[in-house]
Amino acid sequence: MDFSNIFRLVNLAVGVIMILGGISQFFPVAFQSVIIGCYVILFGLGVGLLEFQIPPYVSRYASFMFSFLGRGIFYIFVGSILLHDHVLRVIAGSIIGLVGVGYALLEFVPSIEPPSNMREADAGWGAEQV
Repeated sequence: MDFSNIFRLVNLAVGVIMILGGISQFFPVAFQSVIIGCYVILFGLGVGLLEFQIPPYVSRYASFMFSFLGRGIFYIFVGSILLHDHVLRVIAGSIIGLVGVGYALLEFVPSIEPPSNMREADAGWGAEQV
């Protein structure tokens, strides 16, 4: 069974939740919250962009986004950034973190293949392009 569309929708939903969680970081206004909010918004835009277009430098510098384990750990990281202060941030961070745990576990289920946009950089461990 092909889960590509399901993974695409989940990744887009996580990107939207990241953007909304980043916007919620701006309230109340504090320097640290604004900086964290900007980063979370950029991360959400990046996750959303990867579902439509894969820039060539992303596979080189952010190759972790092309495996279930790497993307899962990234989602857990961003989810943990949002887990504080306000109920909506805790809900957003929990959803993103749980999706990250699910993706990390999918790395160890051999019957489920990653979608095509998560296999772009997969040349194998330590493989260099000559």
